[in-house]
Amino acid sequence: MNDNKISRRDFVKGVATGVCAGAFASMGLYSYTQSAYDRLPKVQRKFEDFGACRSVKVINISETSWFNNAHLIGDIHDAGGLLVNQYTLNWAPFANGQGKAKGSYDSGLASIKDLIPNDLEKAWEIQKKLALHPENPGGFSCLIEVEELDGTKHKYLLDTGWSYDWMEKSFKREGIDKMLQAREIEALFISHEHWDHFWGLPVTMKYDNRIPLYVHDGFYKEGLQYIKDSGYKGTPVIQKEPMRQIIPGMAVLKFDVPIINRVFGETSLAFNVKDKGLVLISGCCHQGILQMADFAYTDLKYDNDRFYGIYGGLHISPFEDWDPKYDDLVISLAKWNFERIGCNHCTGHLTAKKFIERGYPVVRGTARFRSSSPDYLGNGDTITF
Repeated sequence: MNDNKISRRDFVKGVATGVCAGAFASMGLYSYTQSAYDRLPKVQRKFEDFGACRSVKVINISETSWFNNAHLIGDIHDAGGLLVNQYTLNWAPFANGQGKAKGSYDSGLASIKDLIPNDLEKAWEIQKKLALHPENPGGFSCLIEVEELDGTKHKYLLDTGWSYDWMEKSFKREGIDKMLQAREIEALFISHEHWDHFWGLPVTMKYDNRIPLYVHDGFYKEGLQYIKDSGYKGTPVIQKEPMRQIIPGMAVLKFDVPIINRVFGETSLAFNVKDKGLVLISGCCHQGILQMADFAYTDLKYDNDRFYGIYGGLHISPFEDWDPKYDDLVISLAKWNFERIGCNHCTGHLTAKKFIERGYPVVRGTARFRSSSPDYLGNGDTITF
């Protein structure tokens, strides 16, 4: 055979290779079809009825938990990694000025304990002198307005941010300070014990130190002590059961999951919007969006037996990195056929772009108040279900 002609054996080998490659590609595509899902074992659904509401509106107070990924990741890495206790990182408000990995709850808070919650400006100025990267903290917090079927309206806070200074300004920007003072906000739900969702608690306590407060039963002793040290005068509701109904059509879902920097457990919120379906709202969704969706599908009863919307951090690419395995999460989200997706925070900008590229119904934002991308709902933006 001439060099420029293919042998019979090479031809057969090439055809075989192509057939195999095509088969693998077909199997990959098949994995995401409804036929593939239909082959999975059928779960026994509980259809637990938690009522229905008319609508849910979310006002994003702040989704910007920190402003510099490199500083955040670098501090954690230098302290010993993702398993290090968050209270030892020497971040405000638990900084003692002794450097990386030498902080502690008691030594850090001692410098400002007498100032919180009434003089937070002075407290934060003191901590800025002691902390690593004191300008980096921001926070996650949103206001949720729920309308019952009879027209009664309720307001709730999900999380309370991190930086006293940033959250004070964010609260004032959205009028949260006045709502708290007027006792218009009926409860505060802390999704989990992480710095960016919980450490700003004194800002809420400054305006209402008796607001009903709900936390996961995985909070460590430092977290429970911080609730007291922040000036809280009530008794927190510590959720132990998988689901707790708050009002008709609204429930708190509890997930037991280990989280980085020695945090355990997260709670998310579920709503059944009449004639529309299920809405899920999360702080970070460390339990994973698929686990949260699977739990809701298995345990809850909701209108039309369909998923309607989702909001919050979905914890896919929080540090704006990308791993091919994340593509599986993006593709798998299609299974639930959400009608409205309001993502931000630890979802990551890259993930939001992937959602948009796949044609998912992402509600975009305005990139105001230091939110850096219009591809998702930024600070001051709203979404209604």
